[in-house]
Amino acid sequence: MSLLQSSGLGKQKDSRTVGRGFQSAFLILLTFALTSVIGVRLAYLQIIEGEKYSQRADANRIRTIHKLPERGNVFDRNGKIIATTYYPRSVYLWPMAHTEPGWEEKVGPRLTKILGIPQEEIEETLKKAGPASTSLVRIARDINEAQVTALKEYEHELPRVEIHTEAVRFYPHGKMTAHVTGFTRELTPEQYEKKKADGYRLGDVIGQMGIEHAFESTLRGEWGGQQVEVDGKGKPIRVLGEKQAKPGKNITLTLDLDLQRVAEKALGGRNGTVIAMNPHNGGILAMVSHPTFDPNVFSKQNASAKEIQAVLLNKGHPLLNRALRAYPPASTFKIVTTAAGLESGKFSPSTVLPTFGSLTFGGTRFGEWNHAGFGPLGWTGAMAMSSDTFFYQIGAKIGAEKLVEWTRRFGFGQRTGFEFKIEESRGLVPDRDYILRTMKRPPTVGDAVNMSIGQGALLTTPLQVAVMFAVPANGGFRVQPHLLKDNEEAKSWRETTGMKPQTAKIIRDGLRRVITDGTAKKLNVPTIPPMAGKTGTAEAWTVNRVKQNHAWFGGYAPADKPEILVVAFAEHSGGGGGSVAAPMALEVMEYYFHRKYPGKYQKPEAKQEQKKTR
Repeated sequence: MSLLQSSGLGKQKDSRTVGRGFQSAFLILLTFALTSVIGVRLAYLQIIEGEKYSQRADANRIRTIHKLPERGNVFDRNGKIIATTYYPRSVYLWPMAHTEPGWEEKVGPRLTKILGIPQEEIEETLKKAGPASTSLVRIARDINEAQVTALKEYEHELPRVEIHTEAVRFYPHGKMTAHVTGFTRELTPEQYEKKKADGYRLGDVIGQMGIEHAFESTLRGEWGGQQVEVDGKGKPIRVLGEKQAKPGKNITLTLDLDLQRVAEKALGGRNGTVIAMNPHNGGILAMVSHPTFDPNVFSKQNASAKEIQAVLLNKGHPLLNRALRAYPPASTFKIVTTAAGLESGKFSPSTVLPTFGSLTFGGTRFGEWNHAGFGPLGWTGAMAMSSDTFFYQIGAKIGAEKLVEWTRRFGFGQRTGFEFKIEESRGLVPDRDYILRTMKRPPTVGDAVNMSIGQGALLTTPLQVAVMFAVPANGGFRVQPHLLKDNEEAKSWRETTGMKPQTAKIIRDGLRRVITDGTAKKLNVPTIPPMAGKTGTAEAWTVNRVKQNHAWFGGYAPADKPEILVVAFAEHSGGGGGSVAAPMALEVMEYYFHRKYPGKYQKPEAKQEQKKTR
């Protein structure tokens, strides 16, 4: 007997038939509707949203390890390294590592202890990268061997931590070339916002001043990296793709590193600058500024706050390149006054004027620097003795307008074209508009008199003064100072001042007499070829209103066929140009000519002391 029969269930017949067809139809329709909804949703997820979820899945299993490019090297004109790269190790974390289990109790505290970086600072760095980041995030640079050992020892506690080698900037000559090289530093948040569209990333370094800033795009290079597949725990399984980082380009400067060293020694501990330049094409051979700083401080991760603050908060402002800052040019400016006077047509080359202990213009007394005058003087004698009252008379007769015109012809009141645009001051030429705007009056004869000796509101940079000295040295042309050796445009740029050959000759003869029997006789020595130059002593007061003058000297040699031009400037030295600045220039000149012509020029056994000079 079948089971069905023995149970008796097959014997009774169900007599209910009403609504049975309706229930079946309803169930079929309900099933069809549910199946359709699920199918539509699956189709939406697979067809419409499939690409998005596929990308999200890839993002979860694919990570990008970026490789910072090696920055280009910087060489001096003789191939000696000025800025290069070394390869320390850095610590990276996977994004959002601070949100995973164990971070608060183990990972964060352990990293803080090993790296010396507050946990909050690490977390803030990771938060800036954001949850959508597919790149590793650098949290520390330039770690030492002890830190590497500790990270490896505790790697079982630090599953999301990786150590990679990367390129870091190094300046082998430190302070000596700081104002030329500048320095690199990690992008500030403000810089990152401006630069991220150009491909910069969090943690990137960027040139902040000097060559590093001026040639950032050349030196930087292009990022590379690896795409790696990771497992569920974030550990790499295999490399999916790789792009080699493209190193930045090397650049060679006009700078002579050995001459730079001598210029630094000549400047010594004085605040100021020494510039050596080719007077024919503007190539910078040396440029030192003091106070200075060690640019390597900004390259290293573990620089102490004290080290950074010693630079940034220093009252001497060591980041300021004094070659590019504006000061009163003092008597060096008498070169311009001579040109303006001769070219005005109001004075002839044979002009002789009396000089005095003082002169009065517009009710104001203007004194002679020696308080006595020098008797009658012509152009070259006035330049040699640096007579103030001679040039007062020139300025008063030709007027401020003509003086301003020639001031601009020599390049003052504008940038020189030098590569450090963000650092270079334009200086100040007090023309009619400036006087009306700031002094609320028209120009007076006193303005022209003050300006004629490089005082008053006139401000010029030592680099502009170097360009001024190049004009008589090369026969009447302005040149464009530059540091890039291959800067063909700058090397070939020459703009005539429009002065007559006779005017240029009178200026050259006057500058030569400054050395032979004028305020810089200290430089009339057999240690160098015959030289031409001009001293200057600018009246100046410190922030405490103590009078401490600036000392100037500019000159070139040989006087008949110049090869090198040197400008020396000592800020608030308290001394005169002949006694303070001129010996600095001499030291640079001696090295240059002794090296180039060994045995031709000898050093004297003793040097005579010089009286106070202008």
